[in-house]
Amino acid sequence: MFELLTGTGLAASAGLNAYIPLLTVGLLARYTSLITPPDGWQWISNGWVLAILAGLLAVELVADKVPVVDHVNDVVQTVVRPTAGGLAFGAGSSSETVTVSDPGEFFTSNQWIPVVVGVLIALGVHTLKATARPVINTATAGVGAPVASTAEDVTSVVMSVVAILLPVLVLVFLVVLVIGGPLLIRRAVHRRRERRAARAAGYRV
Repeated sequence: MFELLTGTGLAASAGLNAYIPLLTVGLLARYTSLITPPDGWQWISNGWVLAILAGLLAVELVADKVPVVDHVNDVVQTVVRPTAGGLAFGAGSSSETVTVSDPGEFFTSNQWIPVVVGVLIALGVHTLKATARPVINTATAGVGAPVASTAEDVTSVVMSVVAILLPVLVLVFLVVLVIGGPLLIRRAVHRRRERRAARAAGYRV
């Protein structure tokens, strides 16, 4: 159960930001004993890999906070985030962590399964994010882009850490994403309609 929640949390985190969960796993594996990647996944804690992930994260943090550019970034990330989600789920669900002492019991065969599961989870979260962002940008005249992006980055960091240390709390994050995401989109759409109605009334006057 914990293996599944760890992998799910990391994959969902990748749907918000592709590089944060991979960087989190890599840093914790390299500098702490909180997580030990399984055989074949030790590359994730390699110094060069961490440096590349940090560079890509820096670009992502800037691009995702600029209106219009964030939309282009989301299009590009349609491939990157699900891929990262698959890698994060595969590494996280089969790693030894402070809450998982025998990861071999989970997905002991068919090693491609956790990767596919991670891809689907990250793709779902990414789709929700990519759908909400244009609506938020339009409703707030672009002001909401950096606010929404920062909130997503913070959520991604917290979810990545929680997935490793307290995976049971991943359920809380998933509920918030599933329920809060659509509500946020509806609210933004409602505001946009109100602004259009106000403009139309002003023109008539």
